[in-house]
Amino acid sequence: MLLVGAILLAVFVLPPGWGLAVVTAGIVIEVAEVGFWVRFLRRYRVTTGREALIGQRAEVIEACDPRGRVRLRSEIWHARCEQGANVGERVVITGVTGLTLQVEPGNGKGPR
Repeated sequence: MLLVGAILLAVFVLPPGWGLAVVTAGIVIEVAEVGFWVRFLRRYRVTTGREALIGQRAEVIEACDPRGRVRLRSEIWHARCEQGANVGERVVITGVTGLTLQVEPGNGKGPR
């Protein structure tokens, strides 16, 4: 409703010719802006689910010998680490089985 009111004001309040020019310029700018953002955002592929977890770093909060728990982005997950990992160590997620993360010891300063 606000858009319709703005168009009517531009057409009837501005001098003849200017109203139509302003409305046309606004439409062109909006279409160009939408086109720019659509094109720009297509570059970034959204990853969700299992594929988003693989390669992430987590912190062990319950020793994995071979089962334990890790903290990933402030979430606590069950984890399985065949090599074993102690509390406070950083691990890298290599796979996901159900709700259990398969992890390996990895070096790193913190979660990615």
